[in-house]
Amino acid sequence: MSLDHIPAVLTVTLNPALDLSTETAAVVPGRKLRCGPPRLDPGGGGINVSRLVARLGGETTAFVALGGGTGMRLVAALQDEGISTRIVPIAHETRTSLSVTDASSGAQYRFMLPGPALSAGEYAAARRAVTEEGATGDFVVISGSLPTGADPDVPARLAEAFAAAGLRPVIDTSGAALDHLVRHPAADPAARPEILRFDHAEAEEVAGRELPRRADTARFAADLVARGAARRIVVGRQAEGNVLAEAAGAWFAAAAPVAVVSAIGAGDSFLAAMTYAFAIGSEPDEALRWGTAAACAAVSTPGTQICAPEDIEALRPRCTVEPIAPA
Repeated sequence: MSLDHIPAVLTVTLNPALDLSTETAAVVPGRKLRCGPPRLDPGGGGINVSRLVARLGGETTAFVALGGGTGMRLVAALQDEGISTRIVPIAHETRTSLSVTDASSGAQYRFMLPGPALSAGEYAAARRAVTEEGATGDFVVISGSLPTGADPDVPARLAEAFAAAGLRPVIDTSGAALDHLVRHPAADPAARPEILRFDHAEAEEVAGRELPRRADTARFAADLVARGAARRIVVGRQAEGNVLAEAAGAWFAAAAPVAVVSAIGAGDSFLAAMTYAFAIGSEPDEALRWGTAAACAAVSTPGTQICAPEDIEALRPRCTVEPIAPA
């Protein structure tokens, strides 16, 4: 499908991190662990989405809440990758995260430090920055952990504000914020998220039951669409693949078999490629294929590195998609 204007994929990251990754011979307690050369990457759900969308050739701007010296280092890392960035200044220091691979076992240890709290004015500045820059029809991805002390309705309130400005919100969150979106859908259909994503564990927690079969996941997703949680619901089924449901139907995309090197960034890569595919006019089944191929490419990419577009292209034909009837 061709479009006269390809929408941009804007991203919002309220709790970014400067990601440090390294490797040591073995992770054991009580002694100094000599590590290999560190790698620094800009991190946080929305940032990772922008990084991959840019590599795919899409138009993207990362709106990032940043503060302190760590925040400036993160900006420099984004600029090194050529990512268009709009800084939302905050009073406190941006966090750092650490990923260490045990070379003897291949196990990966991920240490996620808490981020700073944001003031009401800083939340308002982030909302204002996006609505000022976004154009009608642009996608806005709200992804990543929330700042310390954030109210669970923050993603919902952002989504409603963005939708009111003619933008299309895409949300990937967890915990109380995800529960709020499910339990308190916007009364106005025009204010609902374009896409709401769950992983398998999140879906089972919200459903209050196990979802052992693809059809069970499809039923869960279709019910949420019918209840108005979002126009499209996407649920990951771990290494098996992904389900997408909308009012017109549901589809399952099988994951291509790949060697898993790192679990970091698979969900962000899925969301980036799927949203990019919708932006260029792909149908839902093909957008689901894009996202699934990107997730497969991500898990076969080391550490915090972003997967390569050519790897996604190579994996797309191997991610088979089929309609699925909810159980």
